[in-house]
This record gives sequence, structure tokens and C-alpha cells, in this order.
Amino acid sequence: MTKSAGSRRHLPSSPFNRNAQADPPIEQYTVGDRVSHDQFGLGRVIAVEGDNIAVLVDFAGRKGRIPSPYAKLAKL
Repeated sequence: MTKSAGSRRHLPSSPFNRNAQADPPIEQYTVGDRVSHDQFGLGRVIAVEGDNIAVLVDFAGRKGRIPSPYAKLAKL
């Protein structure tokens, strides 16, 4: 015995009715921007690769390449 699906009632408050949330826009960096990184600390953007694919940051003498989407990097 199988039941037919028939018509189902969808509740407006159901979590399954919500639209998928769009990803937040990726931050755009330019040369000279001051930034803060969770692990490396304060720094300054010294180069931007391609169309913001990655940024090269100088953290007080130590250079680091941070790839997009820049999860731990924040513009100051």
C-alpha cells in the first residue's frame, strides 16, 4: 500500500520555504589599504593579483599572500 502525495500544505513559517541567502560580496582591496588579519595582525596591501583573486600584504616586514574570499582579513 502506498499513499498518494496529493496536495501538501506548506506553512509560511517553515524553514524550508526560505530563499537561499546570497553570499556577501567579496571585499575589494587596492594598493595602500590598511588591513587587519586575525593571525598576522596589522598590515598594508602592497599588491593585488588579477581581479582581486589574492592580495599581497606587508605585515611589519613579513609579507603574506592572502587568497580570496579573505575570511580573516578586514579593511581598516
